Amino acid sequence: MYQLNLAELSVSDFLNNYWQKVPLLIKNGFKNFADPLSADELAGLAQDEEIESRIVSCEGQQWDMQTGPFDDFSQLGEKNWTLLVQAVDHWHPMAARLIDPFRFIPNWRIDDLMVSFSTPGGGVGPHLDQYDVFIIQGEGRRHWRVGMPDPSLQQLCPHPRLLQVSPFNACIDVITEPGDILYIPPGCPHDGISLENSLNYSVGFRAPAQKDLLTGLADYLIDHDVTGKRFTDPARQASVSVGAIEKTDLQKVRQLMQELVEDDSMLPNWFGSLITRAKHELDLNEPDPHYSAEEIAEYIEEGSVLSRTGGLRCCYFQDNAAANIALFINGDQITLPPDELATAKLLCDYTELASEHNLHFCQSVERTMLLTNLINQGYWYFSE
Repeated sequence: MYQLNLAELSVSDFLNNYWQKVPLLIKNGFKNFADPLSADELAGLAQDEEIESRIVSCEGQQWDMQTGPFDDFSQLGEKNWTLLVQAVDHWHPMAARLIDPFRFIPNWRIDDLMVSFSTPGGGVGPHLDQYDVFIIQGEGRRHWRVGMPDPSLQQLCPHPRLLQVSPFNACIDVITEPGDILYIPPGCPHDGISLENSLNYSVGFRAPAQKDLLTGLADYLIDHDVTGKRFTDPARQASVSVGAIEKTDLQKVRQLMQELVEDDSMLPNWFGSLITRAKHELDLNEPDPHYSAEEIAEYIEEGSVLSRTGGLRCCYFQDNAAANIALFINGDQITLPPDELATAKLLCDYTELASEHNLHFCQSVERTMLLTNLINQGYWYFSE
C-alpha cells in the first residue's frame, strides 16, 4: 500500500551515505500520502489502559507531561499540545503497514510505530534520541529543525519526565507536508513544531545497550539453569597483599566472561529470544475454540489469507545449510530441520501470507501443525 520513494537514491545509497551518519529529508517520500488513521481514532487508542500514551503541552515556558489513558481532551484547548501513542502498529493493522517500506532493515532492529497528533504550536521540545527514526508527515504541516551530534549540547529537564537539549545549529530547517519523511540518526538533536493540526508517524529502531544485552544474557542463564565455567587459578602465587585485586585476576575474569559470550552454540539462542520479546502489549486474539490442523488445511486450500499480529517479532538463525534452524517468535524458540528454511522465511519475512504462500504449509503434517499452533496462540489470523 505504501511505497517508499527515495528519488535519485537507491536503498544501498541511503545505507552507505546516510544510515547512522547524516539526517535526511526525503521530500514526497510517500507520494499521494493518505493517513491510515484519523486523529479521533488515535484519541480512541489513548483511552485504552493497555496502550502507552502521553500528552506533552507547553504554555509560555511551562512544560507539562501527563500519561494515559485519557478519557477527556476538552480541557487541553486548541493550541500547544501533543498526544503521543506508542506501538500503534500493535493495535491498528492499517497503520502497521507504514513499517513495511522500511523493512530493508532486519526485523530485529525494528521497534514500533509511534503516532502523534499535535495542535498548532504543539511539540515535545528540542531533544535527541539514541536510536534511528523515520518521521512521516501525515495531515497538516510541521516545522522541523534537525542538527548533527554535538557533544557541547546540554541536557535540560523542564519537567521531571521530559528531557530536552540546549539550542543547536540546524543542518535541516524545513516545513514538512503530507508524505514527507525525515530520517534522523541517533544523537542528532531535533525539534518539530506543528503549524496546524497535524499527524506524525515515527518508525523507530531498536538499539540495545550493553546493559540491556548483559541483563538479557543473565536472564537467559538463570531461566535455562546455565552455570558455565568457574574461575580457576592453578598457577596461583603467594600474594604480596591479600587485600589487592591483581590485574592478572581481572584478566582471567574478563576471559571467563568473553568465553561465555563467544559460545556460538548459545549466543544466537539467547539473543534471538531476547530481541523478539515484545516491549509493548500485543493485541492477541486467541481463537476459541482452537482450530484443528484439518480446519487450517481446509481454510488454506480455499485460498484464505493470513496476517501476522501487529508488532509480533519473528526472526530466525541458521549457522549453515546443514544446521537446524532456530526460529524465534515473541521470545520463544522453535527448532526446525535444516531443509525448512523456506518455512522460516515465510513466517519472518512477510507480515501477510497470500494464498499461494499458505499452500506451502499444507505440504507436510509438521508444517500444518506448526502453523496451527501459531494461529491458536493468536500470532497469525485469517484476514480473508
